[in-house]
Amino acid sequence: MNIHRRYPIGAEIQPTGGTHFRVWAPDRASVEVVLECSAKTDPRERTYALAREPDGYFSGMLAEARAGCCYRFRLDGGEWLMPDPMSRFQPDGPHGPSEIIDPSQFAWTDAKWPGCDLLGQVIYEMHIGTFTREGTWAAAIEQLPELARVGITVLELMPVADFPGEFGWGYDGVDFFAPTRLYGRPDEMRRFVDQAHALGMGVILDVVYNHIGPDGNYLISFSQHYHTDRYANEWGQALNFDGEQSGPVREFFSENAAYWIDEYHLDGLRLDATQQIFDASPEHIMTVIGRRVREAAAGRRTIVVAENECQHSKIVRSVDKGGYGLDGLWNDDFHHSAQVALTGHNEAYYTDYRGDPQEFVSALKWGYLFQGQRYQWQQKRRGTPALDLSPHHFVTFLENHDQIANSGTGFHRWQLASPGRLKALTALFLLGPGTPMLFQGQEFASASPFFYFADHHPELAALVSAGRKKFLAQFPTLGLPEIQARLPDPADRRTFERCKLNFLERETHGEWYALHRDLLRLRRTDPAFKTQRNRGLDGAVLGNNAFVLRFFSTSGDDRLVVVNLGRDLHLDPAPEPLLAPPEQTAWTILWSSEDFAYGGVGTAPLDSDQNWRLPGESAVVLRPEPLAEPPPDPPGGSH
Repeated sequence: MNIHRRYPIGAEIQPTGGTHFRVWAPDRASVEVVLECSAKTDPRERTYALAREPDGYFSGMLAEARAGCCYRFRLDGGEWLMPDPMSRFQPDGPHGPSEIIDPSQFAWTDAKWPGCDLLGQVIYEMHIGTFTREGTWAAAIEQLPELARVGITVLELMPVADFPGEFGWGYDGVDFFAPTRLYGRPDEMRRFVDQAHALGMGVILDVVYNHIGPDGNYLISFSQHYHTDRYANEWGQALNFDGEQSGPVREFFSENAAYWIDEYHLDGLRLDATQQIFDASPEHIMTVIGRRVREAAAGRRTIVVAENECQHSKIVRSVDKGGYGLDGLWNDDFHHSAQVALTGHNEAYYTDYRGDPQEFVSALKWGYLFQGQRYQWQQKRRGTPALDLSPHHFVTFLENHDQIANSGTGFHRWQLASPGRLKALTALFLLGPGTPMLFQGQEFASASPFFYFADHHPELAALVSAGRKKFLAQFPTLGLPEIQARLPDPADRRTFERCKLNFLERETHGEWYALHRDLLRLRRTDPAFKTQRNRGLDGAVLGNNAFVLRFFSTSGDDRLVVVNLGRDLHLDPAPEPLLAPPEQTAWTILWSSEDFAYGGVGTAPLDSDQNWRLPGESAVVLRPEPLAEPPPDPPGGSH
């Protein structure tokens, strides 16, 4: 029989009918498929033995297995039935049977979609379960036109691989190929992606390849080789990417990466906590994942972004230069400086940041602030040199899921900072040469908190709650007994429900919404900001809380972004060359965070006969305008 397979393992419907099953179970002597078709069509359970192949694989063809049928595996004739490690859908959750899914049944309309690369994008991180009140793909689709209108170009989905319970962040996923049943069926996720593409937005998915969730991990029933004890992992056992029988494990995760691109038309991935992906192989698993993503895209452009706490710049260097060949890195340094500048607090992992002007100038020019220097908080060196990297490789943000939740209160930054300073730093990161990322609701100053939430069974829930409190206790203020007692319980459904967005705030917080919309339009339309040119800007400190960035244009049509996070500042004299306008021009205001449309009080000219006056807690964008009359020639004579 001629078998057609898309992936090495899993249940795959055949063109001539029936379904072919294949699974890796090297620790087992026998594997059987228990077919559980619906009572309406066939009330009996049918058991079929799979044939053993070399290298621990089992496979077999079932003519009567069809789309919609459920199945499980029986190992070594035992009583317990296991879901498929490559299940495409778990209708009853990770502990239930797997459902046979036919990915070809969905009618895609995005044949002309070119994909997207990282350069030029504006990312929007979202959690489908809290993005809308309904928490479904269908409800999220209704909001896509507004996201496109405000200027979002790429949606970054928090993990959707199925996990136990009725709510969670998704970072404890256990069914890597099965989008969680909590948000809808697989074709509803496909429809979400298809509609995003129709509106000109790409979609990338946050995936967790550094550990497997503690509840519902049936992979270990098929093989103990999925894990390794060679490395210490923050969240349990490390995954085996370089030890004995690691080949099928590497294949499992690299094929998972390709699967999301292939069967769901996703435009790329965000790799979670890559510092906990351990691999001493000649070719790192991250390189393999990046290659498989590009292969699966079949010519479409793709994005693979990594979170890496250690700030290893080699992740985005090309393979021929000794790197892993990925596209982007989250820039925690920029966030941490901004957090200190906004709140005045630099405790715990903010210890090494001052939030001062030089940090922002350096972060915008060079990406990471720590590229190998001593790092007081960790008592070791942090980062590696990144001076050669183009700025678009660095994803910059003021908010993300972790950092909002780590405030303890779940507050967004607008609830913790001076409005003027926040508007100024919003302008800085949305116009800067990095790749900006917003967190859901940030664009309209959402009042909904974002807490850590996870629905586990009582014993595990108690451990998770205790672990969460211990983690937050690194912040002295959050370690106080009275604060610890008030931290929301991650397992309480009310904690989850409080995090859902209220889109009416787009109107009630209209000034914030207009601010983000206008800045993204300026980024999209102004050549100085949209090019993200390497070495395309320089900056200078103007005072204790003030600095200037100059975006150079090849045509001389430069832009200045003047930021003052403190009180009004008068520069007289102003001996800074970056403040000088191009020849026979004068600076005029193009945009100001103090515009009346954003709840501001207006902005007087910065450069006048009184020299430079910088309004307090503001950001102002200046452009050169030709002088009505050329300046007179300088007087002659010698000194």
